[in-house]
Amino acid sequence: MSNINDLPQDERPREKLAKHGAGSLSDAELLAIFLRVGVKGQSAIEIGKRLLETYGSLSQLSRLELSQLAQEYGLGLAKAAQLCASFEIASRIAKESVISTPINTPENIYKAMVPQLRIQTTESLHVMLADSRLCHVRTITVSQGTVNQTTCHPRDVLRPVINSQAYGFVLVHNHPSGDPNPSYADDKMTRSIIKAAELMQVRFVDHVIIGQSIDGKDPYYSYRESSELF
Repeated sequence: MSNINDLPQDERPREKLAKHGAGSLSDAELLAIFLRVGVKGQSAIEIGKRLLETYGSLSQLSRLELSQLAQEYGLGLAKAAQLCASFEIASRIAKESVISTPINTPENIYKAMVPQLRIQTTESLHVMLADSRLCHVRTITVSQGTVNQTTCHPRDVLRPVINSQAYGFVLVHNHPSGDPNPSYADDKMTRSIIKAAELMQVRFVDHVIIGQSIDGKDPYYSYRESSELF
């Protein structure tokens, strides 16, 4: 198949979406709608399938830089830019949806932050501000690190908490390697922030590290649940 128009009417992505909704489409078909047309020898659906086979998933695909996507056969700069924009829109929608969400459990914290953090290729540290009901108020990025480390001073974490007059906060960062278990540097940073939060009399709810599920284990690490530091 080299042309989507060669497909029966009911199997064409746009027609399927109109009739059955976006949820009825495969990942490759969703990509095909963004790509619109294929190239010689490959339809838009086949390009979508190839991209997914090459990178494994939409999540992995969304982590690519614009320059990487643009080099893929059948994309080019314009289509790559459309895909990058669509991934960013999805990330921003996810951010908006967590406002006023309770962040009193590591599961809720993970669900709130994973859409944003799973597409990042370097570590980044975020402060989730909470009101007295431990509902999410807003999230502030305080540090952007390397592929395996992010560092910050306790004042960088507590400054937005104090300035916003937040009741408490959650510290969140990602491990691009996929292993959510903390490093020695993570433990050291958490200890110093615990002490600083006690001094400033603000509630440090949890420090959650987001990774991937390994051997059926949780795809995150919660200091409050898993360590003796809290």
